Amino acid sequence: MSIKVTVLGIAQDGGRPQLGCKKSCCHEVKHEAYPAGIGIIDNVGHRHLVDASRTMVNQMEIWNQDMLDSLFITHAHLGHVDGLGLLGKEVLATNEVPLYVSSTMADLIEKTPSWKFLVDEKNVVLNQFQEGDEIPIGGGCIVPFSAPHRSELSDMHGFIIRGENKSLLYLPDLDDWPSLLLGFELKEWLKSLRVDIALIDGTFWSGEELSHRNLEQIPHPFVEDTLQLLGDKQDGDPDIGFIHLNHTNPLYDKHGKEVKQVNDNGWFIAQQGMNFEL
Repeated sequence: MSIKVTVLGIAQDGGRPQLGCKKSCCHEVKHEAYPAGIGIIDNVGHRHLVDASRTMVNQMEIWNQDMLDSLFITHAHLGHVDGLGLLGKEVLATNEVPLYVSSTMADLIEKTPSWKFLVDEKNVVLNQFQEGDEIPIGGGCIVPFSAPHRSELSDMHGFIIRGENKSLLYLPDLDDWPSLLLGFELKEWLKSLRVDIALIDGTFWSGEELSHRNLEQIPHPFVEDTLQLLGDKQDGDPDIGFIHLNHTNPLYDKHGKEVKQVNDNGWFIAQQGMNFEL
């Protein structure tokens, strides 16, 4: 039995439709998009969730699960942590579920009464990781790596899930590629990590989506720029998909020219319920 990774959400933290949006991108939504997250079932059946969204009940339905055996947190921004309270006695009432976080995220949990209560009540057990740690799961491991992203509350880590046959990189949030790649080409960086599949930040297609906001305050690499870095898919390249889409992102339109451009280049847009066997 191989490790199975399931996409449980593809949206930016606010989801889609998003609160306060009166545009057609939210008023014409037929299928809700949940904040980005993935579920991992290892080869002994243990269930590992990456990020804790307030829409966990919907994500668990996609995953066909009703409980989890461990939880990994990428960082402290809204849609990645606003479901932590669901592990408490009011809802799931988990018992000593391992909660894997960075040291800065652990400090934030200790300073946030409602989260510290989960630790005190033994709903979760804090496990602090370091970049490059190989956290064992059945048939493989999960490896955190640091990534530059707004650190008002905590630092940011992506994860590489390594199975017996393939490895998947999960990086939903990033400020910019140069600060992460440090001179590497994007595809070469992924190959250096021995990654076969990558789910990467696709928050904004371009800088034209939120004309009323200063995007320098919420930096993300634009998908159109990432496509320039990637070029066309070649033999031996990893499979690369975009995730964490803002509600304004035209990649939600499956018949749009932007989706066609991504697909014509050989890449894909993550979809809720999509599965990967590792």
